[in-house]
Amino acid sequence: MRPAAAGVVLGLAVAIGTPVTWQLTREPEAAGAPVEQALPEASPAPPSPGSPTPQASASPGWLPEVAVRDAAPTATPERPEPTWLTVTSLGIDAPLDPVGVAADGQMLLPEDVSRVGWYRFGPAPGEEGSAVLAGHVDDRDQGLGALAALREVEPGSQVVVTDEAGTQTRWRVVSRELIHKQVLPLDRIFSEEGAPRLVLVTCGGPFLAEYGSYRDNVVVVAQPLP
Repeated sequence: MRPAAAGVVLGLAVAIGTPVTWQLTREPEAAGAPVEQALPEASPAPPSPGSPTPQASASPGWLPEVAVRDAAPTATPERPEPTWLTVTSLGIDAPLDPVGVAADGQMLLPEDVSRVGWYRFGPAPGEEGSAVLAGHVDDRDQGLGALAALREVEPGSQVVVTDEAGTQTRWRVVSRELIHKQVLPLDRIFSEEGAPRLVLVTCGGPFLAEYGSYRDNVVVVAQPLP
């Protein structure tokens, strides 16, 4: 069963307790094209009986729950899973773990902040649609996460993803934007339609101590290099 992409909630990269010091500096909000221009508009999925109605949460640390529609069981061909993420310009060189969805609708992330999660129910890098990679920005005990530097990536930067067969896909960053978690374009971020693209996500913006979470997400979109 593959959960519908729109059924995933990105309450990502919650820091426990207090943030590390780099969060105290203001990060740039955007570079390149706006994320909603870089991501194609997704076709609406038909609602399923009894699906919850999307609604905003009062807590800035969480995102609206969205309707979930399970896909019909189908035979899925074996595909090499992505295993490594490299962004040389940022010093990012991190292992990738396949991740799914928790019972509360949150996209699961590796507990080790030095690792990055690949949403295994969506496309793999190079397949049609959005391949989503997400990780913690930091942790009180572990320090900075693998994607902490994502807030500084510039359009034109190269991203490389290596799969378990040793094949690499190369990507060029076209968009970086700081977006409030409650208004993330989830349907577009997790869309399985359109040309292949890579979406990287971590937390950003001000740390809200009362929720133990950051207010925003840093969203980066990259397109395949020829």
